[in-house]
Amino acid sequence: MKRKIPHLRWFIAASLLFAAVLNYIDRSVLGLLANTIQKDLGISNDQYASVVNWFLVAYTLAYLLSGRVVDKLGVRLSLALFVAWWSVSNALTGLAQSVRSLSIFRFMLGLGEAGGFTASPKAVSEWFPPSERGIAVGIYSLGGALGAAIAPILVAHIAGNPNLGWRWVFAVSPVLAGIWLVFWLWLYRTPATHPRITEKELAHLKENIASSAEASAAPKESEWALWKGVFREPMVWRLMIARMITDPVWYFYQFWMPKYLQESRGLDQKGVAIMWMVFIAADVGFILGGFLSGRLIKRGGTAPSARLWVMLTSACLVPFSFLIPSMPTVMLVITVAMVVCYAHTQWLTNMTSLVVDIMPKRILATSFGVIAAGSALGGIFMNKIVAAYISPQPIGTPSFLSGMEWADSTMSWLNAHRGYESLFVIMAFVHPIALLVIWTLRKRTAAS
Repeated sequence: MKRKIPHLRWFIAASLLFAAVLNYIDRSVLGLLANTIQKDLGISNDQYASVVNWFLVAYTLAYLLSGRVVDKLGVRLSLALFVAWWSVSNALTGLAQSVRSLSIFRFMLGLGEAGGFTASPKAVSEWFPPSERGIAVGIYSLGGALGAAIAPILVAHIAGNPNLGWRWVFAVSPVLAGIWLVFWLWLYRTPATHPRITEKELAHLKENIASSAEASAAPKESEWALWKGVFREPMVWRLMIARMITDPVWYFYQFWMPKYLQESRGLDQKGVAIMWMVFIAADVGFILGGFLSGRLIKRGGTAPSARLWVMLTSACLVPFSFLIPSMPTVMLVITVAMVVCYAHTQWLTNMTSLVVDIMPKRILATSFGVIAAGSALGGIFMNKIVAAYISPQPIGTPSFLSGMEWADSTMSWLNAHRGYESLFVIMAFVHPIALLVIWTLRKRTAAS
């Protein structure tokens, strides 16, 4: 008889956390090494933006399709495949010799990494009741910020070593991924089929999680009917738009904030390691955001309403980003950035939990993938805007808008306010706008 593991669901949350740490180490090191790689391979800012965008194009495609893979293959197998793929892709990045090969390897990385964030919500829906989902999502989500906090230290010690160099940075996480894969394949099963779950925990989950029998008993749908149902759901579109306009804030802090600190604040490669403080603040947001909404649920609130009330506090804090350009010292810049990233990750934890709360389990990963594709699309647009904004060349009016007075006026304003400073001001508005887009979900989901 196999030995039972008390509180097994929290071990699963920990394994999802470690997968997210690997995920974000792999994606973050490129931004931290941007200036070094650009000089070594002769890559311009526009080419660097294109490399990042190739990752995000693949990330978008993978979000749209990986959710369906998760719903079909299940969490255990699909997440193992995703982690193995992105780890190999990251190792290959260290072999890049040109902007073309770098773009190809980052594209491959994007194809795998999105799957980690369609499989994880599905795992949470299978193992955690509503009052614990926010914390569970926060635990694996903080892996992103934790990985991003580890990455600067990793880069400083490896890339700064004259006997190693930047290419060796990309060799670390694939080794750790191999260890994780063995543990994951041993650990994960659904609660009903897991040989190591205690009777007490199984009873707790059966009592507090809606039975998946309803989904399995529902009439089978064709693939076309299933996708049609997902895309015709207004909640999917609203949440997708919300992620499209808010997630670029997080991408900016990962991919461009290190460059801002170097180019506008005079830090060197080792000095950029101070970014660990920003990502630790983001870790706090991931956990505290889930804890706060969980407390509201335990006090009698509905899950969707609790998520949205916590997101309201985030929408009030992120606008402080406009203060960054006026801060006189680097430490004050980092302090404001910590507040902004804390607020954003608190927001992201509750938005992810909201999707788990309101979407049917049989199409949860598929729906989540479509919603999260908005995140990658927003990141693509953000990279192009940032690259154009910090370039010495003026921004031209897009050809399809040429001749329209409002478009020409907008471009004139943007050209008159070029640089990182205006970008921080723009980022101050996106979360309040997104909250207005989705706020009515509070009443609709409470009534359903």
